[in-house]
Amino acid sequence: MSDPVRGRRAPVLAVCCLSVLLVSLDVTVLNVALPSMQRSLDASVSGLQWTLDAYTIVLASLLTLAGATADRVGRRRVFQFGLVLFTGGSALCSLAPTTGWLVVFRTVQAVGGSMLTPVAMAILANTFTAPRERARAIGVWGGVVGLSMAAGPVLGGVLVEWAGWRSVFWLNVPVGLAALTLAALFVPESRAHTARRADPVGQLLVIVLLGALTYAIIEAPGEGWTAPIVACLITAAGALAALIPYENRRAEPLIDPRLFRSAPFSGATATAVLAFGALGGFLFANTLYLQRVVGLSALGTGLHLLPMAILSLVCPPLSGRIVGSRGPRIPLVLAGAGIGASGVLAVAVTRSAHPSDILLYVIYGLFGLGFGFVNAPITYTAVSGMPRAQAGVAAAVAATSRQVGSSLGIAVIGAAVASGARPTAWWIIAGCGAAILVLGTVTSGRWAAATAERVAAQLEPNPPRAKADTPG
Repeated sequence: MSDPVRGRRAPVLAVCCLSVLLVSLDVTVLNVALPSMQRSLDASVSGLQWTLDAYTIVLASLLTLAGATADRVGRRRVFQFGLVLFTGGSALCSLAPTTGWLVVFRTVQAVGGSMLTPVAMAILANTFTAPRERARAIGVWGGVVGLSMAAGPVLGGVLVEWAGWRSVFWLNVPVGLAALTLAALFVPESRAHTARRADPVGQLLVIVLLGALTYAIIEAPGEGWTAPIVACLITAAGALAALIPYENRRAEPLIDPRLFRSAPFSGATATAVLAFGALGGFLFANTLYLQRVVGLSALGTGLHLLPMAILSLVCPPLSGRIVGSRGPRIPLVLAGAGIGASGVLAVAVTRSAHPSDILLYVIYGLFGLGFGFVNAPITYTAVSGMPRAQAGVAAAVAATSRQVGSSLGIAVIGAAVASGARPTAWWIIAGCGAAILVLGTVTSGRWAAATAERVAAQLEPNPPRAKADTPG
């Protein structure tokens, strides 16, 4: 008898890839458009940072809630609602008259986007149940992440050059409508067997933590260590201090602290923060450097970043195959080495206003190689070994880590650029690469695998007779 789920696997993978294309592309496609937006809207550097970080902060704050909600009320339902919000928010962004309104409309986009990435990963985890098939599907999914994150500047450069910065938002509308149609036709409804209760207090603490910390980092270079900046740092620290014990006491926490007792899961979370922090800061710093210092156009900037886009497309499927056959260590080591080497080389090359194009291509190629290898092991490690009922939450934590990293990378490295310390920005990126290399080595051995097995056993409510997720 034919398996109806098997027949839907290819279109389900296509829908999930389209959704992550929307969310990831919107993180990076604006980078090349920043100087044009700055002139059009008379925005400051901090205003540009907020245009990017308003999106990533809201994403990071709501991803876990969206994943848990989808596990409870239905993944396809939440997924489709997210597509509607994201597509509508994109149309509003294209009409924004000021920087303030653009930031507001970006938050609408982000609310919708928060319902796409973790839910898409949960849908994949419940569609591709065999470990090898799941690894390959995640490799393809990671390829779309890598392509969209790195090709955003190339596509953005073309759109800005030909149709202005507002066109980068119109791009999302037809893609979002196509994803909505395919989701209605092919994605089966599913939900976790055991419903999780909402955690509004934990959700509020996460929002306060990320919002206050990011505000302090972005605004400190311009305002100095004033009372509001110090108050934001104290508020962020207080939110973190309250969040950990509160979540530990809850029977159904927003973020289950037991997940982090798994060394591979904790390593994947930290790696996601480091890799996407490096990416967010790398694109922000390079866009301003190539257009303001070197004097390139938006299209020229995008074309210079093409080696990064190509390798970010080629490497993820290879990374997924390696993860499926040999585990995550080799891809993580290659990722850390590539990102770290690109940062070190950039320190020397970008001191000049007339750098060698060949050396710039090498820098961007190295970063693309490193970033291209990092997504598959992050995603695979986050969901592998966890009970299927926890798939949405585990994927949401990994996705949240990506957005937290991107927000902090733009804030920290953007602050270094704003203060004129460009070499510091590259050294931060090099340090992120070195940390990824070390984490990949430490959290992929036998000891780490044993911790993951123990955590999976603790999270499984009925290990001997575990029930699969219920269909809708």
